[in-house]
Amino acid sequence: MTPGTLVAQITDYANRANPYPLYAELRKQPVRREDDGTYLVSTYYEVRGLANDPRLSNDTSNRPSGTARPGQPDPETGLPPSFIFTDPLVHDGLRDTINRPFGPPHSPRFLDGLRGELAKVVTELLDAFEGKDQVDIVEDFSYPLPVTAICKVRGVPREDEPRFHVWADALASSIDPQAGDDGREKAQRARQDMGAYLTGLIETKRRHPGPGMLSALAPTMTPADLEATAVLLLVAGHETTVNAITNTTLTLLRHPDVLERFQKDPDLAVPLIEEVLRYEPPVQFVPWTTALADIDVAGTTIPEGSPVWLMLAAANRDPRRFKDPDRFDPDRRDNEHLGFYTGIHYCFGAPLARIELHVAVPELFRRVRFSGLLEDSPPYRANAVLRGPRHLPVAIEGFTA
Repeated sequence: MTPGTLVAQITDYANRANPYPLYAELRKQPVRREDDGTYLVSTYYEVRGLANDPRLSNDTSNRPSGTARPGQPDPETGLPPSFIFTDPLVHDGLRDTINRPFGPPHSPRFLDGLRGELAKVVTELLDAFEGKDQVDIVEDFSYPLPVTAICKVRGVPREDEPRFHVWADALASSIDPQAGDDGREKAQRARQDMGAYLTGLIETKRRHPGPGMLSALAPTMTPADLEATAVLLLVAGHETTVNAITNTTLTLLRHPDVLERFQKDPDLAVPLIEEVLRYEPPVQFVPWTTALADIDVAGTTIPEGSPVWLMLAAANRDPRRFKDPDRFDPDRRDNEHLGFYTGIHYCFGAPLARIELHVAVPELFRRVRFSGLLEDSPPYRANAVLRGPRHLPVAIEGFTA
């Protein structure tokens, strides 16, 4: 395998169902230069170190011409880049402002207070399983739940939620390195449509404040920054959680011994979900960082201006960090995985995602007895970055009302 072929193979849909042999090959050389000048970093300590290195920039305006720039301002909408595509000090100020409605010390009970509402949504979705002998976990469960959660966080009226399903798919495709012109055009249209919707909703929230993020932040952020943040929350908060719930379901059905333990011991949920986030992370890699200076990593110098991909899923299976890393083991100790990234860009939505997972997964397997997967491997989404099944058809043998 030559160095120049790995990016093409990792992003090739043919390898979406099982990219892990490619990641193992990648780890043989912790820092690998591709033919186009992109550097792939794949081992745990090197990925973690670079993610915390101020010489690595998330601001995609620093990327060389000819490379993807997903965080650039959209000339059609006038929206600035989301804060994940900024560096300190811009990033720190925006993130601090946006954090205030969600957690300590400003709103210590906001996210936890959503548990009851999310539990009702989970109950409604599972009630619809009754009488069926098969369901699609994605379409019938893991896809509708997160968009409801994100809309509640933002204070979006329930009747408007269906619009966000369409926008989420289109926007998520824009961060895929292989999106192509068609994908980027769809994302731009979705961003325009969502921006127009949010402009009206934000103005309504300014005049008539209510629950949710938009009302809380409207007095302290510009409309453009608030709209950009709301777009980011849809992509980061929806697509990643869909994949996390689906990947957890798929992993458990592939490991019936662990599933049997889980059904007898619901307290296993915490380590089990963390192990899935290591073993099958919803975000596979971060492909938009750039070296602001020459950086020496594991005996290789990454030159200033070089695009850098941080391969989170490869790092999560690094045998130097995790014993027997290709084994799914919910009893794993010291499981400091990179499933939600690390450093100042640690996933903003991780607390909400964990709440959704801990509400949804135990209840799913408490109420439903599955006889198995109807397709293994199931069809995957095209997106190489946000990796997860597009459908997960499963057979039902029993149901608890």
